[in-house]
Amino acid sequence: MNNKIRNIGVHLSISGGVHKSLERAMLLNINAIQIFLKGSTRWESPAYKKEQIDNFNKIRKGFANLKVFAHSSYLINLCSEGELLTKSINSLLDEIDRADLLKIDYIVIHPGSHKGIGETSGIRRISSALDTVFQKRDHSKVKILLETVAGQGTNIGYKFEHLRDILDYSKYSERLEVCIDTCHIFAAGYRISDQEGYYNTIAEFDNVVTLKKLQLIHINDSKKECGSRVDRHEHIGSGLIGELGFKLLLNDERLKFIPQILETPKFNEFEADKANLNKAYSLFDKKD
Repeated sequence: MNNKIRNIGVHLSISGGVHKSLERAMLLNINAIQIFLKGSTRWESPAYKKEQIDNFNKIRKGFANLKVFAHSSYLINLCSEGELLTKSINSLLDEIDRADLLKIDYIVIHPGSHKGIGETSGIRRISSALDTVFQKRDHSKVKILLETVAGQGTNIGYKFEHLRDILDYSKYSERLEVCIDTCHIFAAGYRISDQEGYYNTIAEFDNVVTLKKLQLIHINDSKKECGSRVDRHEHIGSGLIGELGFKLLLNDERLKFIPQILETPKFNEFEADKANLNKAYSLFDKKD
């Protein structure tokens, strides 16, 4: 099995400099990665030095067809108001600027938490905030990937309809795409652990959002049961989605060229990543 065909990758650390993520990708022999552009739990981080940008872009040139995605800071909440909303918008603007410097086309973002104003109002607020961001960065080609979420608390994005509505309300829908997280949708109630549930889920997504909008898949097993709305990632095949669910996804011809990124638990440097990659590779049909 040539793992390059399916664009299976890993979320990698930028510790030591953003270019270090590419060196780590080389060691893992993968051609798709996801990174944070700055500290994931900090509003501000030092600007990139020219040397860091040059190193990143130089190393990347040595990768054939490397797919690079960024994930936004977890602090960003585009469904908030007042100072928090201002900080969230400014933080996302900074991340778009960083993505431009590194020639990264996509930033994955959790839509936001409505904190009691309700899902309908929250969805409209998210769309409005995104429009503000795109208007301020109309020169940028960076697109935002709205990620499905498990639905903890008042988080928006646990229903495919939430993502559709954000897209519909936005004036810049052409700059919005979608990222599915397998753990998140399973926890949200989409049963992808068996054949009937899997095919029904993909059909529902295609009907509500459309597969044309799907640009990335996070492949993570789930520690919690379907419908729990609790986000707890597990190693591939070791959770409640199980091997069958991932075998169905990994061999789905409709998803063949969509990059798939592991966000599974880490331990001992690359040991966990290698184990999860090998598990994913083992689930491909032999004919592939």
